[in-house]
Amino acid sequence: MTDATIEAAEAALARGDAAHAATLAMALCRQRPDIPDGWYLLGLAEAAAGRIARALPLVQRAVTAAPTPQRLAQYARLLSLGRRDGEAGRTARAALALGPEDAYSLDTIGCVLARLGDHEGSFGAFAAAVDRAPSDTGFRFNLAAACGFTGRVAEAQAHYEALLAREPGHARAHYALAIAKRHTATDNHVDRLEAVLAGTTDMLDQMRLRYALAKELEDMGRDAAAYTHLATANSARKQHLGYDFATDAALFDAIETAFATDGLRGAGLAGPAPIFVVGMPRTGTTLVDRILSSHPEVGSAGELQAMPLAVKEAAGTRSRIVVDAATIRASLGADPAVLGARYMERATPHRPEGKARFVDKLPANILYVGHILHALPQARVICLRRHPMDTVWSNYKNLFALSSAYYFYSNDLMDTARYFARFDRLMAFWQRRFPGRILELGYEALVADQEGETRRLLDHCGLGWDARTLAFHENQAAVATPSAAQVRRPINADAVGRWQVHAEAMAPVRRFFETQGIAVD
Repeated sequence: MTDATIEAAEAALARGDAAHAATLAMALCRQRPDIPDGWYLLGLAEAAAGRIARALPLVQRAVTAAPTPQRLAQYARLLSLGRRDGEAGRTARAALALGPEDAYSLDTIGCVLARLGDHEGSFGAFAAAVDRAPSDTGFRFNLAAACGFTGRVAEAQAHYEALLAREPGHARAHYALAIAKRHTATDNHVDRLEAVLAGTTDMLDQMRLRYALAKELEDMGRDAAAYTHLATANSARKQHLGYDFATDAALFDAIETAFATDGLRGAGLAGPAPIFVVGMPRTGTTLVDRILSSHPEVGSAGELQAMPLAVKEAAGTRSRIVVDAATIRASLGADPAVLGARYMERATPHRPEGKARFVDKLPANILYVGHILHALPQARVICLRRHPMDTVWSNYKNLFALSSAYYFYSNDLMDTARYFARFDRLMAFWQRRFPGRILELGYEALVADQEGETRRLLDHCGLGWDARTLAFHENQAAVATPSAAQVRRPINADAVGRWQVHAEAMAPVRRFFETQGIAVD
């Protein structure tokens, strides 16, 4: 009876019937509360229904009774979903140390480690999963991504191709191959991409394929064709999202109003001095992160959600949106020292070991500069600036995380221009509000005078000069952003002025900036 119930609950979970799985698991818990299987399956059923807070103690009970690799892997996954990153990392590594034999557990462990930024650790777990289940395209995609993040570019490409041999329409793999390197007239995937696109009906997959085509066509100098694909993909995405810039405008208004006078009241957390690299995306934030993390005293923690989540927790607003006008207003009642401590608690599991300082390079932290400088008064903030027209174009042509509301503006050139104008105004506001606390670093200036601007950067961060920061492209640490390929090459001016190729399409953006008093010449 017990074994049959367990098998039936597992089968229900496998086919996505969380409600029936929960019913069976609950019956098992009542009949045999002494065995962990019922609690474990009930926890998985709750998680499948989206109730992570209810799932965690149930799975924890099963893990405490019998800490198998499979249960530990799932517990680590739930801890990660519950934003309990430190516990998630420890649990995932404990599961790996027990030597799981099944590919699913290994892949789950790899996913947890990847979310924590431990891409080298995730590579080993994903490789073991693929070794045990070589035909599973999901496992192989994760391994290919880990290879790309850790600089194993040729291996990544080989794994993506092996995946596509089994699943030719896998749009995410096609896009990953497109951004992995520069393409030429004799070395590209354009014909294959066009054939796959013609047979694809899913809107998100069409978007990924069009972005892949745009990237390869741009590499080949076929700029008009590249723009056509971008415009088609972005137009469909904006319509699907129903995005309205007024939402972001209200957020910017709320931030400026909240910090116009005192902002948060009280002393912040003394001691820690993290380095925040902020700004519009695609403006050189990853480049600066690599420069800083090439210094022997500094490690990169990646793009952390630690400050947004700490502010959301402090605000106590009930919306599912991490940042909105109501959350900003409510957060003003937070104790800055407590906010700083909550940030450090969330950031610490992502810090590289053996480094005195760390970089948090989430570009969207530009929205939280007021919180950062109140809560962490010794923190350093660097804001990247890039030519306004190049910034708009680079945002428009980049495929950001599809689920992140931070980047919804980027599917329309004029929305992106409006966002830039408000970012520009907010940056001027922060400079007035916190004079001398924020270093603005120009991408073009860094390209033109790498050593001079790097010295200025290090000085602002309180770091001594180290020539290794000039060889950032030799940095072996993992990088998991769209700039991964670029930052493994020496600094160059290839991206400067790229918007001019699309001057006609960008003309409305130029006129808008002129009306806003934003210099574009």
